[in-house]
Amino acid sequence: MTSPSVVTLGETMALVRTTEIGSLRHANAMAFGIGGAESNVAIGLARLGVAVSWLGRVGDDSLGERVAREIRADGVQVHAVIDAEARTGLMVKERPSASSTAVHYYRAGSAGSRLRPEDLPDGWIERASLLHITGITPLLSDTARDAVHAAIDRARASGAIVTFDINYRSALASPEAAGPVLRELAERSDIVFGGEEEFAILYSATSVAVAAARLRDAGCATTVVKLGPAGAAVITADSLVEAGGFPIEPVDTVGAGDAFVSGYLSAFLEGLDVDATLHRANACGAMACLVPGDWEAAPTRRELERFADRDSDPVRR
Repeated sequence: MTSPSVVTLGETMALVRTTEIGSLRHANAMAFGIGGAESNVAIGLARLGVAVSWLGRVGDDSLGERVAREIRADGVQVHAVIDAEARTGLMVKERPSASSTAVHYYRAGSAGSRLRPEDLPDGWIERASLLHITGITPLLSDTARDAVHAAIDRARASGAIVTFDINYRSALASPEAAGPVLRELAERSDIVFGGEEEFAILYSATSVAVAAARLRDAGCATTVVKLGPAGAAVITADSLVEAGGFPIEPVDTVGAGDAFVSGYLSAFLEGLDVDATLHRANACGAMACLVPGDWEAAPTRRELERFADRDSDPVRR
């Protein structure tokens, strides 16, 4: 088995979503799948040709089997720790209107929330060149937070790059409670991704520019600001590079940030310059919005090329 270039860890849940616009109160049809920020990134990277591995705890149940199978099916190396004492978590998505999505989580006490440092295999992180984490996992439980910090410790010791997507979830903690936890992880990372409001959580409502400066002082070299439809920006000690987004008609924006990160990391690992890296990241984020689901529209390289050629015939013959 090829050693992964990227490793990531976190909870992936079973996912049920409505297939029509309207409240769950009146939904007649549902689609079934999986979703989780870290596995979304892993799948996106695998489709772009990056060797990647995901680790998480799942219940000893059919939903856990579904999670492991779906992630593995996209070429991701899977370390699924089976927890016989807890069930696999569940999330439910509805579209109350054509322009909105609501996500409901049923994850309290789930197998994924019981992640712990002992779950990390020997050599797993040490053989990788990059560890990717998010702000979701450390807010699930004390043991999950300990597992994330243990992973960072091992990445640092082996010389691996650490990247962190703030990915704040208000359902897990208030901004006041989450801020110190997320800030500590951001300051231990080499690259930090987040939206403008998320950077404000790190440092009590400061601007992105101030947050980026404070992160640099702590040792984080690069701040990547996700601006949604407007594109993204990369801030380093020497430069500010901005890139506009792609005009699309979104169908489902959940998972777009994860696709953006996949595109960015794949280009970064290839050594592309910042402009090219942002171009790929923005394209991946836009494409993720064109199909319902958390990761289903994560593109392959061929699909990325076709998307970039916006003047081509939309009918494939």
